[in-house]
Amino acid sequence: MRVLVTGGVRSGKSAHAEGLLADRPAVTYVAAGPVPGPDDTEWAARVALHRDRRPAHWSTVESTDLPAVLGGENALLVDCLGTWLTAQLDDLGWEADGLASRIDALTDAVATCEDIVLVTNEVGAGVVPEHRSGRLFRDQLGVVNQRIAAVCDEVHLVVAGRVLVL
Repeated sequence: MRVLVTGGVRSGKSAHAEGLLADRPAVTYVAAGPVPGPDDTEWAARVALHRDRRPAHWSTVESTDLPAVLGGENALLVDCLGTWLTAQLDDLGWEADGLASRIDALTDAVATCEDIVLVTNEVGAGVVPEHRSGRLFRDQLGVVNQRIAAVCDEVHLVVAGRVLVL
């Protein structure tokens, strides 16, 4: 089963995604975001909260090269596509050139996974960002979300801790 879990910030997406895999004997948690720097205590606290909430028998892989780490026999939980996209845009100098091939590679990798839950942010329901980088991120995350949703069996929308299967 391939499931995409989407929703706003702090809506309960990650906890819901973890619950979907709670009964699996082995889960690889793929943290697709940046490793917190020494001065970013708020980000470090968020990462620690996620780590502490996961069962001890889950393994963790920290990587922004998702196509390279997806696969294997374990169930997979990828959290989150928004932080993955940020890392890709950072690598590309915040230009969209070259991003399409990375999205293609990610979509192809997800399509081959048999048991995966991916978490992403829903950013298209707000105001148009003032800055170019914000508009680029919003637009490209919309593309990523649509492409990944197309290869998933289900999409779950989480709002205020409530889940709607789309």
